[in-house]
Amino acid sequence: NIFMIEKKKTELYQELGLQARDLRFQHVMSIATRNNRIIMRMEFLKAVITPEFLLILDYRNLSLEHWLLNELASQLAGEGQLVTYSLPFEFRAIEAILQYWISKLQGRLNTLQPQILETLEALVDPKLLSVDRSKLHILLQNGKSLSELETDLKVFKETILEILDEEEVIEELCLSKWTDPQVFEESTSGIDHAEEMELLLENYYRQAEDLLNEARELRVLIDDSESIIFINLDSHRNVMMRLNLQLTMGTFSVSLFGLIGVAFGMNLESSLEEDPRIFWLMTGIMFLGSGLIWRRLLSFLGRHLDPPLPPHVPAVLKKSQPAAGRVEIKTGLKGETFGLSRSTLTNQ
Repeated sequence: NIFMIEKKKTELYQELGLQARDLRFQHVMSIATRNNRIIMRMEFLKAVITPEFLLILDYRNLSLEHWLLNELASQLAGEGQLVTYSLPFEFRAIEAILQYWISKLQGRLNTLQPQILETLEALVDPKLLSVDRSKLHILLQNGKSLSELETDLKVFKETILEILDEEEVIEELCLSKWTDPQVFEESTSGIDHAEEMELLLENYYRQAEDLLNEARELRVLIDDSESIIFINLDSHRNVMMRLNLQLTMGTFSVSLFGLIGVAFGMNLESSLEEDPRIFWLMTGIMFLGSGLIWRRLLSFLGRHLDPPLPPHVPAVLKKSQPAAGRVEIKTGLKGETFGLSRSTLTNQ
């Protein structure tokens, strides 16, 4: 049965046997027990669990109506992820809240993952000479959202891990074990509620860990893609710089032999300008000399900018041979080396 009540905070914590600070809204994540009550804070979701009912505080301001009306009733009836229908009410309530929160985190990850992959696929295209700034802005926003999701997953894991490390806290979470004598007798006869509670919390701890691993893989993919983007930009930048250098060398070569034309363009009296073949001869010398110098400069550029060839590996070292064969090869090489040194000394 799901119903809504409106009460003052003072009346509420007096009826529950709690203190005012227990109902204070804090955007933190914690699971604590006080006066046979379980107080669960999941950031904006705050709940108080007793052996008889589950109290969700201020649900109207948190858009929880869909979950409360459509999913919570079936989960409290024992239709949750784990088989908890044979266990007391507080087990089903804790599972319902943890299931809701892990579903919220899973939904955030499912929303971010395709957006990040689509953006990275568009950015890591080697054919692009420039990077789209709009895509980078989207990637930056998604990266911030992914960081927030990683933080929430880590806090969720640490909250559950703190409870798993404390056996007394796990015992205190089993409210019906201490309030209902019949439940206590059943627990002593074979059903250990503390172990069931530990398995329940451990299940959601593993789910949070799996989600955190997926988020970390996305983070690594973003970092690797950023490196690829920088490499592509550096490659295109180097191509443009090399082209600019080649054009500069070509301009230098043409300008160098253009001095001949400048010299003949002066109003100097000589007998060379009277011959009509001198113009074509000087023009040919200028273009030929400029081409030769440009070619020499390009070869010089290639020798100093192109990566060196890898060292040659002898074929003997590439083949895998037995140990005895390797020993024979080494001894033969040593003998030849010693013989070469003796002959060299004799010749000298």
